[in-house]
Parts: sequence; structure tokens; C-alpha cells
Amino acid sequence: MNKGKNKTQRLAIRQTVLALILFAVFFALSLPAAEAKAGSAREIMELVDARDDGDNSSFNTEMILIDKNFHQRQRQIKAFMKDQGKDTWRIQFFLEPADVQDTAFLTYDYYSGEQDDDQWLYLPELHKTKRIASSDKSSSFMGSDFSYADMTRRVLDEWNYKILKEAKVGEHPVWLIEAVPASKIVEKRYGYTKSVIFIRQDIFFPIRAIHWVKDGNRLKYMEVKQLELIDNIWVATETHMKTTKNKKTLHRTILRLSEIKFNQPIKENLFTIRRLEKGM
Repeated sequence: MNKGKNKTQRLAIRQTVLALILFAVFFALSLPAAEAKAGSAREIMELVDARDDGDNSSFNTEMILIDKNFHQRQRQIKAFMKDQGKDTWRIQFFLEPADVQDTAFLTYDYYSGEQDDDQWLYLPELHKTKRIASSDKSSSFMGSDFSYADMTRRVLDEWNYKILKEAKVGEHPVWLIEAVPASKIVEKRYGYTKSVIFIRQDIFFPIRAIHWVKDGNRLKYMEVKQLELIDNIWVATETHMKTTKNKKTLHRTILRLSEIKFNQPIKENLFTIRRLEKGM
């Protein structure tokens, strides 16, 4: 009798263990795939932030501004970037047309976020260099749909992240990550109350974003239209940004990059206010 009872108990235990294993497998499979593949939203954004974006680079930028009546203005820019440890220095010289020629923009992008990024804009018609105050960084950069804050890398700790869902953009699986400013100071600087960022799962690259603008009941939509692998570095060679209100497009900006080169012999003294005012 005891042998039969023990056998029955062992069978019951095995069945219970099997049930628990099956439950665990089912629970794991029922988790959002984003969490199963890459952990938390913060971990995904850390991988985005850690992606190689090259060093000592130079490139040309064509900026196309399109108003609500489809009138276009084009600008030609020469840009240079250099890493200083984890910080990044950027300088852009406006070459054409005549009304913006010799305008220049310099940024010291600080990785840690312990201090605000430094930005200066040289206005040749005034023969004056203007420092961009933190309170002005949500304003338009040179009449485009990109703000001054958009021209720098976001500091991870300044935002709170949440995975919304998975989707596809074209043939590419993406995570939709919600990013909310961690403080009113960050919200004011960027001018966004919230962003939803579409991250390509295979290369951890943001290829689309929606920004809720703090003032004016507007939305801004960013989309990478062309992405290229150059020297084993993924580069957005065509990016669109549009501003809408009540589902109507108010303005659009297209940025097209060309002549992209990495590991160039770029000297530190290029990234100075003196050189900003001197021009190309």
C-alpha cells in the first residue's frame, strides 16, 4: 500500500512541476517581445545611445524649407564633428544662398548632462555671435522644424522611458518607446511634453518620432527617409521633420546629407568662436 501511495505522490509531484514549467514558458512567451529581447525601455535607449556614430567627420547638408503653400527655400551647409571623450563638438557653416551665407553654428554637446550644452550662432549681417540660452533652445533652428535642442544628443537621465508596443516600419520590426521629460526644466528646454520614438530592433536606430509640442497644440513628426551604412556606421542621409496642427501641415524641413567622411584630420581649433566668426 505504501509503495502504491508513494508512487501516486511522486506522480502528482511530477505533474505539478510539469504544470509549473508549462506555466513559466507560457508566461515568458506572453511577455511583450521587446522586453524578452532587450529588457526595459531604458536598456533599449542605452543601446541606442551606445551606437557608434563615428568621429572626426565632415559632410555636406542640404536643408530644404517648405511652407504650407509648398514654397521652398534651399540652404547649403558644410558641417564638421569631433569627439572629445564622450562629449561632441559640432560646427556648421552656411554657404548658400546669399541671405544666410557666412552664418555659422557651433555646439559643445556634453554627454553627462551635468551642464547645459553650449551653443553659439554667428550672424554676419550683425557681425555678432549670439549664445543660445537654455530658455531659447526649444525655438526654431534657422527657420526649420528642428529646434536648437534637436541639434544635440538627448541625455538619457533627463527622460523617463516606457515600451508602448512593437510594430513594423516597412519590413523592419521596431519598438515604440515613450519618452517623457524627467523634469519641468527638461520640458521647457526641449519644448516637448512627450515623444514617441520608433527604434529599429536590428540596429537600435531611431527612424521615426512624434513630438508633442508644449505650446501651440502642435505635433512634430520626424522620419528617416534614407539610411545608409557608411564605413560600418549607420547614417541618416535623408531626414524629414514636419510640424502640424489639427492634422494640417504648417511647415516641413528636409535634411539631405552627402560627402560623408569619417576619421578626417580635423583640428580642435576649428571648433572655436574665433573660427565661427571667420567662416570657411
